[in-house]
Amino acid sequence: MALSLVFFLAFLGAVLPAILWLSFWLLEDRCEPEPKQYIFFCFLAGMAMVVLALPIEQYAQRFLSGILLYAAWAATEEILKFGAAYFVALRWGVFNEPIDAVIYLVTAALGFSMVENALFLVPSIVQGDFIHTLLTGDMRFIGATLLHTLASATIGITIALAYNQPASVRIRVALGGVILAIALHALFNFFILSESGGGILLVFLFIWIGIIALLLLLERVKIPQRDYC
Repeated sequence: MALSLVFFLAFLGAVLPAILWLSFWLLEDRCEPEPKQYIFFCFLAGMAMVVLALPIEQYAQRFLSGILLYAAWAATEEILKFGAAYFVALRWGVFNEPIDAVIYLVTAALGFSMVENALFLVPSIVQGDFIHTLLTGDMRFIGATLLHTLASATIGITIALAYNQPASVRIRVALGGVILAIALHALFNFFILSESGGGILLVFLFIWIGIIALLLLLERVKIPQRDYC
């Protein structure tokens, strides 16, 4: 297969969904949009976290299996994505309203999922197995973008809801959000890697329900903005 076609299909399968989702979430904060350079670097930081995650996950695979391995993978990815958003944006003055926590965390998550999806897609495309891959239960990459969005947005929502609380409360709430995101991610790993067909579609349905619930919570987070927007 021509190299140009490989990259075009990888773009459609990995880059395009991430960009579309990022555009959607950025529209949720029209009142005081985040600086574009922080969004850009947060996305890049999320991409870079894949480089750190892969060796850690491979190392964990040598010693763990089953739900423990899935939990280790989930913890690695959620902590790294949170770290990307925190060190690039959340610790600086650009984090100046509750919804920012959601936007920056989702941005990092989408950067992470884009690289992860591309790594999954490219070998299948090169082998000429792209269509077969999509149709035979190896559809994990389709749900990965949704899963990463859901997990990181969960952390962002918890931080946003505690935005006006004392620092000690915000730290505990953020920790709780990370733990919840890890649990959601670990359950996704468990079911998606042990199910097929209708079972996978059911997992995706629950992810969509979770995203809808988060969007409803996001409306509550945005209420203070409506006074001056």
